[in-house]
Amino acid sequence: MFDFLKKTLASISKQNGKVSKEILEEILLEADVSYDIVEEILYYLPPGDLVKKEDLLRVMSAYFIYDKKEEEQSKPFVELILGVNGAGKTTTVAKLAYLYKKQGLSVLLGACDTFRAGATKQLKLWSEKLAVDIVINENSKDPSSIAYDSIIKALNKGYDRVLLDSAGRLQNQKNLNAELEKIIRVSNKALEKAPHRKVLVLDGTQGNAAISQAKVFNEIIKLDAVIITKLDGTSKGGALFSIAKELELPILYVGVGEKEDDLLKFSPDDYVKTLVDGIYANE
Repeated sequence: MFDFLKKTLASISKQNGKVSKEILEEILLEADVSYDIVEEILYYLPPGDLVKKEDLLRVMSAYFIYDKKEEEQSKPFVELILGVNGAGKTTTVAKLAYLYKKQGLSVLLGACDTFRAGATKQLKLWSEKLAVDIVINENSKDPSSIAYDSIIKALNKGYDRVLLDSAGRLQNQKNLNAELEKIIRVSNKALEKAPHRKVLVLDGTQGNAAISQAKVFNEIIKLDAVIITKLDGTSKGGALFSIAKELELPILYVGVGEKEDDLLKFSPDDYVKTLVDGIYANE
């Protein structure tokens, strides 16, 4: 799953023999793990200069331990997808639709991003390519009304999943705040407890900027999970530690390309193991 990380870490980890804490620090920093987290990892390792592989695996795995939230059993199950422009939000909505369809679920898209020019057109093109239904209202700029119509249609037609693609502008936080709160309020009127999951899409190449965006969204509405995109654009991927620590939210999937099937279920164990295996590749 994360073979691209292993190759890069193997090239970073040029030393032979045991891994010292000094060398480990250099490798982790070069792999885009933040300085604060690198220092924290070193602190929690057992005393001594040399680092055992199993100790590093244990310490790094701790960053991905979350409180597990039970998923609402609802038909339709409504997900509100958020993210700033450029993070790959609309493409991620399409990838989720493709994934759910492969699982035998019926999917309805809600084109609630009425702010970004071309967002509705982009989602419509994806709906045609994937052969999934979509709710569009060319005459309305009110995303909450489109969310409502999407949920009502899903209820009437018996859809399993509803994916609401929302606007993600941060330059006017006040407007975004009001818009998102209204979408949630109106969705709940259409179907109790909807949206059942609020998922933030983050660009994995953005580092601290992505974390800052996440904090803003989490303050506006309590997020349930994140999806990390563009991991194919960074061969290191250490930024996921900062995202996991700062947000304390589960990472559901990672995007590794532009095609509809370039969305992989995130496995913390596989991710950490790949990183550690890469560090010790030349041992």
